Order: sequence, then C-alpha cells, then structure tokens
Amino acid sequence: MRGTIVKGIAGFYYVKSGETVYRCKARGIFKERGEKPAVGDSVEMEVIEGNDDSLITEILPRRNSFVRPFVANVDCFAVVTAVARPAPILQTIDRFLVMAEKADTDIILCINKCDLADEQGKSSARKAADTLRLIKEIYSPIYPVVCLDSDDEAGMEQLRELIKGRKVAFAGASGVGKSTIINRLLPQAEMETGEISSKSQRGKHTTRHSQLFTINGDEGTMVFDTPGFTSFDILQADEEELQFLYPEIGKYAGKCRYDNCRHLAEPECAVKAALEKGEINRSRYESYKTQMEELRK
Repeated sequence: MRGTIVKGIAGFYYVKSGETVYRCKARGIFKERGEKPAVGDSVEMEVIEGNDDSLITEILPRRNSFVRPFVANVDCFAVVTAVARPAPILQTIDRFLVMAEKADTDIILCINKCDLADEQGKSSARKAADTLRLIKEIYSPIYPVVCLDSDDEAGMEQLRELIKGRKVAFAGASGVGKSTIINRLLPQAEMETGEISSKSQRGKHTTRHSQLFTINGDEGTMVFDTPGFTSFDILQADEEELQFLYPEIGKYAGKCRYDNCRHLAEPECAVKAALEKGEINRSRYESYKTQMEELRK
C-alpha cells in the first residue's frame, strides 16, 4: 500500500493513504542504511493484521528534501513577508527565494498584513504603503505576488488557486504571519500563533514539529506546517550556479564577454549593462553580490 507521511513523532510515522491515516514504524534496514523517513515522503507500507502499527517498507524517490526542518517533496514555496510588524528585510526575502529556486520548486511571494497600509491618518500606514509598492515593484515581474490581510478574502482565494494540487510549504522570517495564513487555509489545523516581541519586533517560533495537512475538499492540495527553515541560513550552491537562482540574472548567462563572468567587476558584462538600464532591480543585484561573497568565503 502507498501513502504519504503526514507526521512523525517519537519514532512513529503517520501515513495517509486515501482517507485513512496509519500509524507506522520504519523497517530497521533504513537505520542500517543511514536513511530516515521524512514528513512529505511517499512510501510503501505493509498493514499487518492484528497489529496496531503498520510498517514502512520503502521510501520512494524524493523530489527534494531539507535538513532543518526535515521534510521532503515540497512542490511549491510560499515565501511570506509582511509590510510591517516586522518590517521586511529585502535580502532575507531574497535568501528564501534563492533557496526555493535551488530546491527546484514553484514559488509564490505572499505579502501579509497589507491592511496596515490602509490605516487612515497614520504615518506608519504611509510607510507600509510605500513598502508594499516597493515589494510589488521588485518582485511582481519575477514571481506571482499575493497581497493578504486580515479582512479581505480576495487574496486568500488567489492563494488557494495558486497552490491547488501541490504540496506547499510556507517560508519566511518569524512574525510575518505564516501560521495565521495556514490557519485560514486549514481551520482544522488549529495552529498556535505567536505574539510579536515588543523589543525586537520579530515573532516567536510556535510550531514544534513538522506536519502535513490536506485542505478540506481538495485531496491534491497539502500544506506543510514546520518549525521554520533554518537550513536556509547556508546556501548550498557554487559560484556558477548562483546566477541561475536569480531568474532575471540567469537569463543573461552566456551574453557577457567572458564565459565565466560572475557579473561583479568583469568588463563588458551583460548583467551590469542590464542593471544600468533598469532591467534588473538594484536591490536584487546587491543581494546577488552579497551571496556571491558568502560563497567565496
């Protein structure tokens, strides 16, 4: 029997097959091979008559996998930022986007708390509105962008349509509202949401283990809830690959004077020419330079 691991706790794996979730143990051979089942894995299992627990017998090939959190087969990343509370950091957004590109997933950029840009008469609202315009200007030419707020359902409907039929994971800095968005998509999940620290204006991680939920009425759409993608801190890529993880930079590959151009100080660089023409956003280029320097170190 084939199914998908939707939760793993204390050595037990909960595998969904059809409408049924089976509690399973993993075969000892996996430990001998240094393998471990992950939430999101497609697996073969054996249902043992008269035994409370079934047995995972095979882990099917993965599309991708992550170390922290330990999940597999992410089809789509919804990268979440907020217009304020906490204020977005563009290089942090780019770091998540690059790691999603590296994992070969589809990408959606969710701008949350957009209602903060509509609070009449508040200087903070003007700043949030300026931030919202900036984020749209930078990213909408590259990725689908969805605006979300606490009252308007239009953005949620757009998000539901974009994630339909996929296993989607939400990534972003703490406090931007990932769990709140997931709660709206999946009321049955009843996830804990964290308050924003008044001192740092960053949120607190509230999810304690990874789990995969199915959206009611749509068996093909599943949503990961995870404790956070801390593996995004280190980019596992080489210098040649990095340009392709920025789609608007990668399209100029092979058009520079030098085949091995890194688009930094080299002469007759097509990327820098596009930058000067405004065809590449300077903020994105600065993120690219920063990550290139990190790779070289």
